[in-house]
Amino acid sequence: MPRPVIAVVYDFGSVAPADIVDRLEPLGDVVLAVCPSRHTEELAPLLADLAPVVPVREEDAHTLDASAELLSEHRPDAVLTYSERRLGTTAGLAARLGLPFHDAGTVRLLTDKYEQRRRLRERGVDPVRCRLLRTPGDWAPALAAVGLPAVLKPLRGEGSRSTHLVRDAATGAALATRLLTAPASGGGEEALVLEEYLEGVGAGPFGDHVSVESAVLDGRVTHWATTGKFPLAPPFREVGHFWPAPVTGAERDAVLTLAADAVRALGVRTGITHTEVKLTPDGPRLIEVNGRLGGFQAGLGRLAGGLDPVLLAAEVALGRPLPTTWVPDDRVTYARALPTPAEGGLLTGVRGVGEVRGLPGVDTYETRVQPGRTVEPGVATGELAVLWGTADAHDTMLAVLDRALDTLTYTFAGTPGTPEERTVRARDLVPAGPGQGADPAPTDVRKAS
Repeated sequence: MPRPVIAVVYDFGSVAPADIVDRLEPLGDVVLAVCPSRHTEELAPLLADLAPVVPVREEDAHTLDASAELLSEHRPDAVLTYSERRLGTTAGLAARLGLPFHDAGTVRLLTDKYEQRRRLRERGVDPVRCRLLRTPGDWAPALAAVGLPAVLKPLRGEGSRSTHLVRDAATGAALATRLLTAPASGGGEEALVLEEYLEGVGAGPFGDHVSVESAVLDGRVTHWATTGKFPLAPPFREVGHFWPAPVTGAERDAVLTLAADAVRALGVRTGITHTEVKLTPDGPRLIEVNGRLGGFQAGLGRLAGGLDPVLLAAEVALGRPLPTTWVPDDRVTYARALPTPAEGGLLTGVRGVGEVRGLPGVDTYETRVQPGRTVEPGVATGELAVLWGTADAHDTMLAVLDRALDTLTYTFAGTPGTPEERTVRARDLVPAGPGQGADPAPTDVRKAS
C-alpha cells in the first residue's frame, strides 16, 4: 500500500519544520506548502532539504487556484497547518483539493475575534460584552457599551500582540488612537476589539486560566488535554504551560463542557482546536477559541509521552480513528517560559544556565534569544528561554522552578535613555501571582507592538 501524502501549509506557527517532518514520518510522506513571508524566506534552504516544497501564492483566487493545482500533483491525502496566520490559506487549498479542513466561514469565526464573540453570544455559549473599533471615533460608543475594566486587542492577531488591559477611559482612548493610526510597520492595527474584562479567581501560584486541547472528527469533539498555566506577565503575556491543569474534577467537567459548546457553535467539523478559558468566581468563561494546535503543545507531548499532538493533528486530517491513549496524568510535564522584558534591549550575557540544567526534573534549558541579539520592546509574547521538565507533582514542579528563577540572570546593554548596563533576575521577569493585565504605562502607548 502506498504511504499517505500529508500536505502541511507552512509558516511561523506552533511547530518547527523539522519537528513536523520527523513527527509525521511514521504516518506518511510530508509535502510542505510554503507561504511567502520573512520567516519562510529565512528558512527556505532548510525547508527544501526537509521535504518537497510547493510554493503557495494567494494574492487572489486565481493564484490560489494555481497553487492548489501544483499541490495536487503530489496527490495529498490530507492538508493541515500548525500556523494561525495560514488557517485561511489552508481552508482555501482544502476546498480546492476536496480535503477536510475548516471551511472559510469557520476560519473567519476562528480568526476574527469580534465575529467569534458575536457567534458565541448568539448561540448562548458565552455573553461577553464586545465592540468593534475601526477608527478612533469608535472608542466612545464602544466604551459605553462594554464598560471598564476592558481588554483592547487586535481584531486578528496572535501572541498577545497589541493587547492591553484598560482601566481608565483616557488611557484606552490614547491606545486606540495610537494603534489605529500608526502604520502596520510601526505597530498599527486595521481594527480593534474592546471586550469585557473577566476577573479571575485566586489560583495561588498558578494562572487563573487554562486551555482545552481538542480533536474534532466529523463534528465529534474529543478533549485530549487540559493545560494549566503560570500567571501571565503584564499585560497578557503567556509565560508557560503544564499538564495536567490543577483543577478539581467538577471544574474540569465545566471547562470541558464550555469548550465543546464553543467549538460546536463555531462550526468546527474536522481539526484541532485550542480553547482558552478563564476561571472566574461565576464559573469558567471563554477567552477565545483557536483552530490549530496551541503553542508549546508539541514540546509537552514529546516530553510527556503517551500522545503526540503533532501526529494527532495529521491523523485527524486523514480521518483516522482517534487514539484511546491520552496525556498521562500520573506526573506533571511543564514548559516554563522566561519572557523578554517589555522595555526590550540588547542581551549581552546569561548566567546560571549550567547550574539550572543540573536541577532535578529539569530536562532542557532552551535558548530563544542568544547573547548579542536585540529584544524589541513591546507587549507581545516573547521568550528569552524556556525550561522544560517533569515532576511527580505540582508542588515539586514549583519548588524546582523557584530555584531556577533565583539562579538565572540576564544582562542587557545600556540604551541612550538608560546608559547603564542592567542585570535582571529571571525571578523579576515573571509575575508572582495569578493577577493579569497590568495597567499600560505611558511607554506602552508609544511602544505598542
